[in-house]
Amino acid sequence: MSLCYVCPHRCGVDRPENMHAQGTFGSCHCGMAPIVARAGLHMWEEPCISGSRGSGTVFFSGCTLHCVFCQNYAISCQEQGKEITIERLQQIYQELIAKGAHNINLVTPTHFTEAVLKSLARSLSVPIVYNTSGFETLDTLHRLKNKVQIYLPDLKYSDNKLAIKYSNAPEYFRIAKAAISEMYKQVGNYKLDNNGIMTSGVIIRHLILPGQLDNSKAVIDWVAKTFKPGQVMFSLMHQYIPCGKASAYPEINRKLTPAEYQEIESYLFASSIEDGFVQEEDAADITFIPVFDGEGV
Repeated sequence: MSLCYVCPHRCGVDRPENMHAQGTFGSCHCGMAPIVARAGLHMWEEPCISGSRGSGTVFFSGCTLHCVFCQNYAISCQEQGKEITIERLQQIYQELIAKGAHNINLVTPTHFTEAVLKSLARSLSVPIVYNTSGFETLDTLHRLKNKVQIYLPDLKYSDNKLAIKYSNAPEYFRIAKAAISEMYKQVGNYKLDNNGIMTSGVIIRHLILPGQLDNSKAVIDWVAKTFKPGQVMFSLMHQYIPCGKASAYPEINRKLTPAEYQEIESYLFASSIEDGFVQEEDAADITFIPVFDGEGV
């Protein structure tokens, strides 16, 4: 028996080997075998991740969070996808590299950490991007050391009441701050190659939620206080559109207003944060959400 404590929910259940076996699945609602909904070159990540050829994204199904507004709701909360072997996962990496991927981008991989570690037993010719909600245990991150070159965490909330309401993530801010600090400790200051492609480092993402501007300002404050220019990148995201179960929460069942975005963008520019990205208003469009049709799986 191997009890699962891979994420901060620390369910302590003996997760089944696959979705067809009997057992208790825990907060992620998944067995141990990886479930993948899409694998392909992705051009819509930050410029230093997607570059000119694309990021080799592997979209895992299931999640340790269940954000009510998730743009990937069909796979994060409804487990749409195909269960595969570790050997097939390794083949997918090589297929994406052969297509020219600048990196292998593991999207929402935490609950499949055991499979991911096995799939990375041999190093790849491109960096590994660990694309995460930020809701990570230090124990899990310690196991990923020297396997992951680029960490791409969200820092969703500074307000833990919002984290509980929208993502069932108690103590999110404390947990995510510790996780991001550990990520930086592992990979150090960000590095770009001569073409501006990231080879190692941390990019902290923050999605602005409508009506929750104080939440965003406190996130910016922490990043500015914790990191100096040249250490990490910060990505301010304008792409919120109501998805998933957002319609049940009237206060977030809308896009940002131009005034809301301008206020947070101005707050960011007035901070000490120098390195990173901001999204334009047209990023808030459903056409930027990938189609999870099993491509590349």
